[in-house]
Amino acid sequence: MSDPNTNAIKASVRSKTDVKTVTSLAMLTAIAYVVMVLSKALPQVSGFLQLDLKDTVICIGGFVFGPVSAAVISIVVATVEMFTVSDTGIIGWIMNVLATCAFCCTASFVYKKVHTKKGAIIGLTLGVAVLTAVMLLWNYLITPLYMPGATREMVAAMLPTVFLPFNLVKGGLNMAVILLLYKPVVIALRKAKLVPQSQADLQQSRKVNSGFILFSLALLATFVVLALVLMGIL
Repeated sequence: MSDPNTNAIKASVRSKTDVKTVTSLAMLTAIAYVVMVLSKALPQVSGFLQLDLKDTVICIGGFVFGPVSAAVISIVVATVEMFTVSDTGIIGWIMNVLATCAFCCTASFVYKKVHTKKGAIIGLTLGVAVLTAVMLLWNYLITPLYMPGATREMVAAMLPTVFLPFNLVKGGLNMAVILLLYKPVVIALRKAKLVPQSQADLQQSRKVNSGFILFSLALLATFVVLALVLMGIL
């Protein structure tokens, strides 16, 4: 039979952990919303598609707290966006949640299973692939419902020329930024004692992998150039 004092201590520790988790998720949700608003200053692709970097913040939250947390943050941010700065209503909300969950939940699920740099790269790559596939399907189904004058045939013709490159670039851009920012963000959260130190992260924090950083920077530069091309700047 457990000691009552032991049970009380365990309950207190669990309560403090829950408060820290909620605080961290709320902070990440607020940051994701701000990043989303700032992303709207970027030129649109094909006049109606918006590159958005909020998935970077949401996916980092998923890496730290798991895929369910990533889904919760994506739903909250999309809901607040719908009632504040969006003009696409419920359809835009659906597309936002689908896109973010496809990318972030896939990546964070794989990273949860394989908690290494390799697992992060594999998870994010799969996230980009799932994002692209899911959005090709849903753009085909939903775009004709809100895009004036767009027929199903017109949208089908846009799938390989507009929606496919857009989602690949959007996912790749978020992937590159996540690879660069995840470690510094997690270190900051741990120093603030908002998340516990895991053994895997403790071992990784002692290593400075210049090759990984160079890979991430090269990936970022590549997708930034592709994004500029899609936006018509280059």
